[in-house]
Amino acid sequence: MGRIHLFEFEDLSWFPNNLRNYGTDFLQFLSNKTKLWKPAIPILEKGLKEAKTNQIIDLGSGGGGGLLWLNEELKKSNPDLKILLTDFYPNIHAFERTKRLSSNFDFIQNPIDARDVPNDLKGLRTQFLSLHHFNPTDAKKILQNAIDTSSPITIFEAQERSFSSILAMIFSPLTVLFTTPFIRPFKIGRIIFTYLIPIVPLFVLWDGVVSCLRTYSVKEMNELVDSLNDSEKFNWEIGRVKSGPGVVLYLLGTKKEA
Repeated sequence: MGRIHLFEFEDLSWFPNNLRNYGTDFLQFLSNKTKLWKPAIPILEKGLKEAKTNQIIDLGSGGGGGLLWLNEELKKSNPDLKILLTDFYPNIHAFERTKRLSSNFDFIQNPIDARDVPNDLKGLRTQFLSLHHFNPTDAKKILQNAIDTSSPITIFEAQERSFSSILAMIFSPLTVLFTTPFIRPFKIGRIIFTYLIPIVPLFVLWDGVVSCLRTYSVKEMNELVDSLNDSEKFNWEIGRVKSGPGVVLYLLGTKKEA
């Protein structure tokens, strides 16, 4: 199946921020409870080591809470780890809560575009569940910007264009219904728009299925890298690993030593 770049509600500028945040809150709750990003740990450790940095610049952070479990695991080998949360639609309240829960987090209040990251943001760039939001032209801009600024980058997706991934997304409204009472902080709006007016489970369903259809395969990520200027200046590792019943696709790019 070829990649299909349909729209996701989360990407639309007119989509209400509170509904967008309820969706990202759900994804973060699920990723922490299921330890979704466990396969990412050795890849991130390798990226931090090769880049000789203890700072992660997270792009497209959503609410940032999805990194809480991963942060505790990474600190075992990187006790001085710092994580900076950024987003094109920053959820400041969620960023503040994440920072309260773990003091090595910080955040930027202004919108940060992954295609043109400010030069003063130094560290290992990360993207979790966000590359598929960008069409090939913009995805190449993200990677080219990393090369042009000599910035190491890691990208992770937790779905692919497969029947099993799409089937899992089809059942996601049930997961939203079951997990919503346990998501913190408690918000009455989350209850209303999940159970009384079920916008959240429906938009999570749509965005989830579309995410699968938009996700770049390992082959396509390799093709993106091959099309970049000066890509030979970086070491690239692109692959696919199992994560419980699911899968994690990843890309790691670090500058070659002179």
